[in-house]
Amino acid sequence: MPPTRREMLAVTGALATAATVPATRVLAASPRPTTQAVAYLPHAKPEDLGLNRQQLQVAYDLLESWTHGPQAPVPGGAILVGRKGQIVPPRFFGRMGSEPDAEKIRPDAMFLMASITKPIVYLSAIMLVEQGKLNLSDRVTRYIPEFQAHGKDAVRVRHLFTHTSGLPDMLTNNEQLRREHAPLQRFLDCAARDTELLFPPGTRVSYQSMGTALVAEIVQRLSGKSIIAFLRERIFTPLGLKSIGLGAQGFDPARLVRVQVPDYQKGSDFGWNSDYWRNLGAPWGGLFAAPEDFAVLCQVMLANGSHQGVRLLSPASVRAMTTNRLAEYPELPEVYARAQPWGLGWRLNHPGTADSWGDLLGPRVFGHTGATGTMVWMDPDTGGFCLLLTNALRAAAPWRLVHLSNAIAAAFEK
Repeated sequence: MPPTRREMLAVTGALATAATVPATRVLAASPRPTTQAVAYLPHAKPEDLGLNRQQLQVAYDLLESWTHGPQAPVPGGAILVGRKGQIVPPRFFGRMGSEPDAEKIRPDAMFLMASITKPIVYLSAIMLVEQGKLNLSDRVTRYIPEFQAHGKDAVRVRHLFTHTSGLPDMLTNNEQLRREHAPLQRFLDCAARDTELLFPPGTRVSYQSMGTALVAEIVQRLSGKSIIAFLRERIFTPLGLKSIGLGAQGFDPARLVRVQVPDYQKGSDFGWNSDYWRNLGAPWGGLFAAPEDFAVLCQVMLANGSHQGVRLLSPASVRAMTTNRLAEYPELPEVYARAQPWGLGWRLNHPGTADSWGDLLGPRVFGHTGATGTMVWMDPDTGGFCLLLTNALRAAAPWRLVHLSNAIAAAFEK
């Protein structure tokens, strides 16, 4: 029998008041729960959501053309568009992998979200801010003392959220750790101890996956749970989501979409499609999700932090995460705040730059992209959101996602 709403709130409250643990090894992830409430978004016709059906079809036809045939440039993908708490049923295209004989994509397919993982990890840290356990203005060394190595004392937690820390994107020994099938904690330890700053914090914007790794470590130390368990127990389970998780453990491997990989991963046993990487649960890029599960998270962000009576964040937290924070750094040149705006974990729309999400989106749109060919954006002005999930390397043709995004943005009629 599924837990009642009162029971779910009791569990959430108990977790929220759990005592802080010392900065040592964290607890192992608990087993995946077998009972939970279901809170998926209801389906609707495009016209009922103020969407132009013919214009949506333009996007569907584009992705269909790119995924058609064994030599298609995009092996497979899905499009989901939603608005004000409802969604147009997701459409799936192509195949589960890039192999010429790959099977047709499944309607229950789960995609590797890549860097779209990051804002969900940052969301978990904001939950700790609300609990009075974390202060974004503190130095990182307050929570991870060994981070002081190599003169990193000046980096504050807020810098990790806005990609202004000066940390590198990846570890210098990233590939070697993967070849050794290193556990996640080794990556997190190296991010804290071995990284060196590329520039003084707060003076530039430079995308940094290792900043997300450190935020995950802070969450682990303050909660006493692995980041995998924290996301599951504090975010996914309370929302009733069954097909989303950091890492693929517990999911049917047949549901996992196989992605195109960069050259250094080809022929390896540590690439994105390997059992090792799928189960690692990298907080900077290891989230797997079915479209309808991630759609609920989009709705949470657009509904001021709650969904069907389950509140993850306060409206104040949502505003902080989804408005430009870069003007708050006195040593940061104004051009960054104007042309490359970041909230706390979510990126703000950045038209006119090479990695824009599209030409028809307003300045308050927020979202993220992923290297595996994924994009999500949410528009607080229209109440709409868009999920574009593929298994084609984004870097090979980033314009494809932009073309799809333009076609979908044009479908919003009011």
